[in-house]
Amino acid sequence: MRRRILISNDDGIYSPGITALAKVASRFGEVRIVAPDVEQSSMSHAITASRPLRYKPIRLDDFAAYRVNGTPADCVALGTHHWGHVDLVLSGINLGLNLGNSCWHSGTLAAAKQGALLGVRGIAISTFVSEKKEPDFNKLEPYVAKVLELLLEEKTMSLVNVNLPEKPRGIRWTRQSVRQYDGKVVPGKDPMGRPIYWFTVTPVVGAEEGTDRWAVEHNWVSITPLRLDLTAEKDLARALALPQARPISVTKKRKLTGPSRKKTQKRRLGVE
Repeated sequence: MRRRILISNDDGIYSPGITALAKVASRFGEVRIVAPDVEQSSMSHAITASRPLRYKPIRLDDFAAYRVNGTPADCVALGTHHWGHVDLVLSGINLGLNLGNSCWHSGTLAAAKQGALLGVRGIAISTFVSEKKEPDFNKLEPYVAKVLELLLEEKTMSLVNVNLPEKPRGIRWTRQSVRQYDGKVVPGKDPMGRPIYWFTVTPVVGAEEGTDRWAVEHNWVSITPLRLDLTAEKDLARALALPQARPISVTKKRKLTGPSRKKTQKRRLGVE
């Protein structure tokens, strides 16, 4: 049986990046697209629990596709449910990089992460975009194909984040850049004069060599293996080595019932 590849994104079902990725992925297996019906950028790993979802078939170029009125994580959950066995989840190609701390709120990465949570390998792919022009997907295609070729051989990597610069000169394995962002809240007003606010995520320090940000800034395609377990291993080891690292028990107060409870209540009221 051919490899089944489920493709999603957070830019929406009609983003040019998702069809560009599907065309490359179709060389490696059977492709199905399941994506949000509208843009869901920066939704992180939100899932829809307060209302029902719709799963509507459409035709997208030559690919079977479905649009969902939900988040990227919803799309992968529904896609795997309806298709049954899935071998690989791809997310992207996102219109905009997902580097460093943006991994925490990226809807693109969340789609890949949902696959990994379901036991399916997940790969998120993003690229540089500017206000003046869209990415040239034809020029990026050989790099996307090479990345998939490499990662399909690395069967132990369950979750991977890939970022492509505008003009790649090669591919590098990297680690996530975790540096401080400004996190400023910028106030403004809408056309009706009502207050509105923008949240900025500009890095305030430079990237270290070997990180995803550094690689893309130097025109390398960045491949960063990630993991689902967020445990701080060094901190945990240090805590377990402390003298008081024995299991901590909390003594619960005895709950009074019946006659004992009534006597206690009378004493509090000054009544015998």
